[in-house]
Formats: sequence, structure tokens, C-alpha cells
Amino acid sequence: MGESFPMTGGDGPSSYTKNSIQQRASAASAKSLLTSAILGNLDIERSSRMFAIADLGCSTGPNTFIAMENIIEALTQKCKIEGYSSLPEFQVYFNDHVSNDFNTLFAYLPPDRKYFASGVPGSFHGRLFPKATLNIIYSAFSLQWLSKAPQELGDVNSPAWNKGRIYYTDAPREVGQAYSLQYAKDMDSFLAARAEELAPGGLMLILMPGRPDGTLPSQNSLGPFLRPLESCLADMVDEEIICDHEIDSLNMPLYSPSIEELRKLIEKNGCFGIARLETLPPMSVPLPSAEE
Repeated sequence: MGESFPMTGGDGPSSYTKNSIQQRASAASAKSLLTSAILGNLDIERSSRMFAIADLGCSTGPNTFIAMENIIEALTQKCKIEGYSSLPEFQVYFNDHVSNDFNTLFAYLPPDRKYFASGVPGSFHGRLFPKATLNIIYSAFSLQWLSKAPQELGDVNSPAWNKGRIYYTDAPREVGQAYSLQYAKDMDSFLAARAEELAPGGLMLILMPGRPDGTLPSQNSLGPFLRPLESCLADMVDEEIICDHEIDSLNMPLYSPSIEELRKLIEKNGCFGIARLETLPPMSVPLPSAEE
């Protein structure tokens, strides 16, 4: 199994809870797409009286709670449209790495929530649930994380040796290709596992960073977030606070695919059909500068 990269827990100034405005804004902009997907594609007639929802890569909240509220709101609307006299009971599974701060997550569970809540620790690159037990699988801003950074990035004899960088932005083509191949392997594992777990008539909803079609992996959308960190590390090398080989050994396990790249991976896997696949306009949330 891959490595673990949990978000910073707690609710302090450096926590994910206090530093996930970008993700929250993007998820809010996708609410109408989420609702229309549930209304138009989910087959609730094939579900039992208990409706199971999983958020894969939930972190510590509050974003996950907002997303679950939106999903249940859409499900309630769907049930009313189809003439159900009563709603099913909703079970929500919050999943993230074993080292995720589940204590903070559950401490902030909404008291007026309309669902039962459970935590499911483990990597979503493998199986997490029994066969055909989930009606909706949701994942937002998690699938850009790889199970591990490509090994060849740290090999001085490899064309993909990523010397002096912690990511693949503006890196040689071979570095981007190594990331792309690792992402393809991880997505295949993810899709195969979810195909086992999703019940007949179920729906999977994914929101993740991407890049425009026709661009190289090195022209990714995550680079602006990592340039300040890379710049700081380079300054630390210049000031002899750290050694240059320490930067060479650090490669962020993140990847943002293009729509066409993602489409081809899903079609090649063959476990899922695509109801809708599109890009959202970027959110204008300020990014930190290198000085900050």
C-alpha cells in the first residue's frame, strides 16, 4: 500500500480546517452539477431503506459536512420527485488515511445532521467496503494525491531525475511522464476498488484539480501552490540551512490530469460509464506569495 499524507489536524492556524477555503469555494461552485447528477442519474428504486454515502478523503471538516448536507438535500429532492412517502435512513462513511485527525472531524459533526456517521480509516487506493454496499461515492480534492511519488524521480541515473525541484512544474518531459504513469496506476486501482463497492444503480461524484486539454503535465494547475515552498527550500540551500540532496529527495505526490487524460483512463479501466465530465471556472482565492 502507498504512503500516508494526511492534512494537518486540529483547528489551529496551520490546520486544514483553517486553510481549505479554495476547496470549499470550488465545491460550492459544483453544487448545481452535483444536484443535477443525483436527480438525473441515480437509481434510488434499487436501493434499500438504508442509503449509504461515502466521502473518500474527507480530511477534518467542515468541507465534508457541507458536501454531505448538499448530497442529502439532493437525495431528499429526488425522493419527493419520485413520490416517496418517507425518506430512507442515511448512513455516511467518512474515509481518510489512518493517521487523519478523526477526533477533530467527529468533534465538529453537525448536531442537526440527518444521517448516521461512521469513520473508515484506510487508503482509497484499495478496497474499503464490502461489495455493492455504497449508493453514492463522493470525493473532492483528494484524487490528485498519488499513493506515492514516482521512484525514478530520486534516481540520479534516470531521465526522470527531478534535481532541484519538488514537483513537476516546468520540469523536463520525462518527469511529467513519470507522474502521469503513477497517476494512471493509482486511478486504475481506485476505480477497480470502487466498482466492487458501488451498488447497482449507484453514482460516483468526483471533484479534483485538473489542467486544460492539450497541455503538458508540466503545465499543471497545482504549481502556483507549490512554488512558494520550492522557492523557500532553494533559499535554505543557498543559506546552507539544508543540503541540496534534501530537496532532490523531496517530490510532492500530487498530479492534476487533463479532462481527456482522465476520460481515457476511465474508459480503459472499463468499470464505469461517464455521465458528465467537465471543467469548472477557477476560483479567485488569493494564493500565498513566496515572501509569505
